[in-house]
Amino acid sequence: MVEEAKHSRRSRARELHPLQTIWPYILQYKLQLVLAFVFLVIAAGATLAIPLAVRRVIDFGFSSENRELINFYFGTMLLVSLVLAISSAARFYFVNWLGERVVADLRTGVFDHLLGLSASFFDRTRSGEILSRLAADTTQIKSAVGSSASIALRNTFLLSGAIVMMIFTSGKLSAMVLGVIPLIVLPLVGFGRSVRRRSRIAQDTLADATAYAGEHIGAMRTVQAFNNEGTVRSRFSNAVDDAFTAVLASSRARAFLTAGAIFLIFSSIVGVLWYGAQEVIAERLTAGTLSQFLLYAVFAATSMGQLSQVWGEVQQAAGAAERLSELLNVETEVILPANPRKLPVHAEGRVEFANVSFSYPGQPERPVLDGLDLEIQPGETVAIVGPSGAGKSTLFHLLLRYYDVASGKILVDGVPVDAVTPSELRQRMAIVPQEAAIFATSIAENIRFGKLDATDEQVIEAAKAAHADEFISRLPDKYQAPVGERGVTLSGGQRQRIAVARAILRDAPILLLDEATSALDAESETLVQKALEKLTKNRTTLVIAHRLATIQNADRILVMDQGRIVEEGSHAVLRRKKGLYSRLAALQFVGRDAAE
Repeated sequence: MVEEAKHSRRSRARELHPLQTIWPYILQYKLQLVLAFVFLVIAAGATLAIPLAVRRVIDFGFSSENRELINFYFGTMLLVSLVLAISSAARFYFVNWLGERVVADLRTGVFDHLLGLSASFFDRTRSGEILSRLAADTTQIKSAVGSSASIALRNTFLLSGAIVMMIFTSGKLSAMVLGVIPLIVLPLVGFGRSVRRRSRIAQDTLADATAYAGEHIGAMRTVQAFNNEGTVRSRFSNAVDDAFTAVLASSRARAFLTAGAIFLIFSSIVGVLWYGAQEVIAERLTAGTLSQFLLYAVFAATSMGQLSQVWGEVQQAAGAAERLSELLNVETEVILPANPRKLPVHAEGRVEFANVSFSYPGQPERPVLDGLDLEIQPGETVAIVGPSGAGKSTLFHLLLRYYDVASGKILVDGVPVDAVTPSELRQRMAIVPQEAAIFATSIAENIRFGKLDATDEQVIEAAKAAHADEFISRLPDKYQAPVGERGVTLSGGQRQRIAVARAILRDAPILLLDEATSALDAESETLVQKALEKLTKNRTTLVIAHRLATIQNADRILVMDQGRIVEEGSHAVLRRKKGLYSRLAALQFVGRDAAE
């Protein structure tokens, strides 16, 4: 029996273990925690004092000789009610304050942790799943830390106090009540495990539905362009139905838990009170004593009933905390240096890849770079071309240290990139990607993303240098014009010029251009190309390009294939080699060559 009790305690501890994640956030606010506890104790004490007055009234009142005594007892109950009301209100305020504050801190903490994770985590995790945990799961925890925790503590005190007062009132009746408690508690523990398991399934299913919705809302134009609204609607409806079924199963388990608890508790009390009534009839117990015991028994039963319901909510919160803990326990695969070095104060922009090999996480059998050697001099413009999958973009990912290399070294200004903090390393670089990331804010804020402390004048100068000021000035709100989610109100060329302006504003010594003009029309490409020509002056520039016409003036052109540099030279030299570059150029310059 002792071993079973120990096993039961260990099981409950394991079930609630994920909630330990919340404690560091709660303990930051010790004053509010203490005040909530104090008012909770006062409210419980005031509640437990009421049956004492009821017993006095029944046993010694209801006669003209005791009128003053009755007035005193009822006046006392009124005063106790006032104390109960004030303390309950204060408890409610401080507990809910804690719930809101803790969840706000928890969301901030989880988001801050996410910002420090490596790119490989986001490669394998859907953003909708992450958002579901940040929103739905933290809301579940807020309910537990706020109302559920308050109800649980209040009823724990009431239950404990009621049991003590029941023993004080009648030891015989109390022994009968306490004897049936194990018969009530053991089923609750079993049902509680089922509730937690089903709650976790429900939360995971809802997260899947949320992730599916978020993914397709972000690609709504593509969905509508291919007339796939019906298919998407049907799949989302099925996902929501799955979530509903899972939640219903969780609710059904909680309903059985609550019903079973209430029946067991109140039926046991009815039996005990029947025995007490026999004792009153036999004049071995006064009516006032039985009434006092009855009220304490009701307090105990009500408290146990609410605790059984709250236990289900706590189990749900444990499931939510477990999902958040999984996020908080994810470690970045980019190892931070224990004693980071500093890059030289004077930034030259020298870049070196020394025998670098790399495979993406999850695909170790598929090398993307294979013993690559490359040295780029300060101020040099180097273009990188090659077929898709050759490893061109991977060079940028490694240089920005989104991933760590499998072997070899990457150095910036003579310092290995894994010896400095990622933030200091990335401060030396600016990137213009093929698809610019535009945020749902104003144009000015999107440009200022490259340098958060830039003045309005600096933002405008960067826009002018990127040939973006001409279209911005025509907008009704100019630089304060909102651009919609992902810059949906802007054309591709406009978004790209904002990305160039952002890079100009950053003014970094190393510039990374990842097919910055490949998706633009001829006019937009011309404007962006002019902006890039200004941007590349006096800085080290690496250009990934498919359009060979845009890189003919590069200092060097590197041709990559299967993770290696297979050719190197100027445009003219590479054309004469009749190698891979020559074949690529023949496809793109066939019309021009015929004209010549």
